[in-house]
Amino acid sequence: MAGLAQQPLILTGEGWADYGLVDSGHGRKLERYGPYRFIRPEPQALWTPRLTDWDAHGEFVPGSDEDGGGRWQFDKPVPESWPLAWREVKFTAQCTPFRHLGFFPDMAPVWDWMREMLDGVGSGPAAPSPARGTGPEGGQGLSTLNLFGYTGVGTLALSGAGPVAHVDASKKSVAQARENAALSGLENRPVRWLVDDAAKFAAREVRRERRYDGIILDPPKFGRGPNGETWRLEEHLPALVADCRRLLDAQSRFLFLTVYAVRMSSLALAGLLAELFADLPGTVEHGELAVREEGEGARLLPTAIFARWRNP
Repeated sequence: MAGLAQQPLILTGEGWADYGLVDSGHGRKLERYGPYRFIRPEPQALWTPRLTDWDAHGEFVPGSDEDGGGRWQFDKPVPESWPLAWREVKFTAQCTPFRHLGFFPDMAPVWDWMREMLDGVGSGPAAPSPARGTGPEGGQGLSTLNLFGYTGVGTLALSGAGPVAHVDASKKSVAQARENAALSGLENRPVRWLVDDAAKFAAREVRRERRYDGIILDPPKFGRGPNGETWRLEEHLPALVADCRRLLDAQSRFLFLTVYAVRMSSLALAGLLAELFADLPGTVEHGELAVREEGEGARLLPTAIFARWRNP
């Protein structure tokens, strides 16, 4: 049975050519996205910035409502979008109304970890099964499911191992994910691009008796499906994770769950996984995602909590 690791982990993201955390402090952070630098709110940056001059192209100024709102202010010209890359995956960045820039750079160590698991660092090769896979596209290799897949950087990172089902309720996000696949020259990878409610899709896959080798789950605190379905994390997460468990078996490699901006412990997420995965081999782990600042005296900036099941 899957054991629960009590000691929390920290998965640390380091900067790369097209992204870096330059500095943080006083409730804000300064990041570089290719040739542009931006300031965004960061409540967990309780310390004092290391740098005195935060020369940035723009800043997101939050609204008075802690649950959202705000606007971008630009001091220098910034295009509507521009290209970036992580490993072999190319994608476009843009200043969205939701304060982020079209992808989540703190997920980079998660993408690396999942690729290692699919490359065989985890359990042995998955047993072939007619129920395994992601649909009519078929494809050789190990199959993965990306729920709340957003603009597809994680999907494209996983697609080298085999077929991927990419699910997001936003037509705009899925369209952007397709564009990122074309930009990367990966449009022929066996990916199903699905505009769908994540919970309903997972429930249908359970009824179809599908099995996946890995699942990445990145739910929002609150959201709406394509047909007006309402998602509230604390209310709906347990049932969704239970369905995801039914899509995995003893031959599967992992489930990775990330949660942002909630008053919750990673140990709570791990407790949910430990209960649901008790009949499978492997280990349930939990902890925080963090990004390391660049330069001398670099600190770790926490960004999210996570729980994961890995096999073995």
